[in-house]
Amino acid sequence: MWAASCLASCCAACACDACRTVVSGISRRSARIAYCGLFALSLIVSWILREVAAPLMEKIPWINSFHTTPNREWFETDAVLRVSLGNFLFFTILAILMIGVKNQKDPRDSMHHGGWMMKIICWCLMVIFMFFLPNGIISFYETISKFGSGLFLLVQVVLLLDFVHSWNDKWVGYDEQFWYVALLVVSLVCYVATFAFNGLLFHFFTPSGQDCGLNTFFIVMTLILIFGFAVVTLHPSVGGSILPASVLSLYCTYLCYSALASEPRDYECNGLHKHSKAVSSGTLALGLLTTVLSVVYSAVRAGSSTTLLSPPSSPRAGSGKPLLPLDKVDEEEEKERSKPVSYSYSFFHLIFSLASMYSAMLLTGWSTSVGESGKLVDVGWPSVWVRIVTGWATAALFIWSQVAPILFPDREF
Repeated sequence: MWAASCLASCCAACACDACRTVVSGISRRSARIAYCGLFALSLIVSWILREVAAPLMEKIPWINSFHTTPNREWFETDAVLRVSLGNFLFFTILAILMIGVKNQKDPRDSMHHGGWMMKIICWCLMVIFMFFLPNGIISFYETISKFGSGLFLLVQVVLLLDFVHSWNDKWVGYDEQFWYVALLVVSLVCYVATFAFNGLLFHFFTPSGQDCGLNTFFIVMTLILIFGFAVVTLHPSVGGSILPASVLSLYCTYLCYSALASEPRDYECNGLHKHSKAVSSGTLALGLLTTVLSVVYSAVRAGSSTTLLSPPSSPRAGSGKPLLPLDKVDEEEEKERSKPVSYSYSFFHLIFSLASMYSAMLLTGWSTSVGESGKLVDVGWPSVWVRIVTGWATAALFIWSQVAPILFPDREF
């Protein structure tokens, strides 16, 4: 017994030292990566608890407070929602605390970049505390998560539009023949992949002998939007590049595929039902990877504005006045601390809050497939319509980004 206690103490000490080493290695430049790692950890914890926590949660009286014990899938969904709620509150609190940070002299700048041991402990305690909340609060969070997930999907669309336009502007800016050829090649590859992809959609999701008018409508509407992208982009009044149109065409086709693949497995027009488990797992993994990449990209691009969710910056202390006599080192430190922040901390954490809601909906099939699809995730008609509407919203935003400068020439877009 003494040996076991000694071994446990040694293991705990080693674990604490390891955590301290990792935390101390997080610098100002790697803070955003650390937040992304924390978010990825929340996804892993959600996935693990979804698989193993149900038997334990069945024994918790304030969770299993029903006259009849719900099925296992209900507890799996509840575990994911509780972890997601803890993650959401953690990042939301940080987002509120960081409103108005303008320069590195603000004490909250150190809070954003440092104190990692305390933040990790707070995150763990917050997630654990969620399992002591009554079911009513979790049900309310489940409802608002669907709206928050929709906002996150819109952010994804805006980020994608920003990315493809930046990509196009960068290559065009080189003003060399090689980069123009590269733009053409990438655009052709995207269009070939798009039309090949749509052919596969017709093959798998409109089987002969079945009335699959809804699936046909989804695929045909996607093709109409794709042609619309090309027509608007190549119109003489717009004079746009074909690269953004081709990339958005491929993305809209992918959204159409993911929507059709999320149809219930007993739906006769879902040609992938024979491989339902593999397809569902692959779609889930791809969706989670897309979520993590979107959050990472938002850390670099979406938070680049120092004015979003922040009040107008006030004049720097002492601006227009000669600096007080300071030691040269102190003067350099003062200048460093007076630098404006490179991105909006508040908006940065808000992205993680919305992504927490979206990941919960992704892992639970928007909380509707439970009891219908067993172990399958992200399956059901809500998942279908969310992706279809997201594709249409993507198309609308892209077309607007092309025609808005013409309709409102006096405004900057």
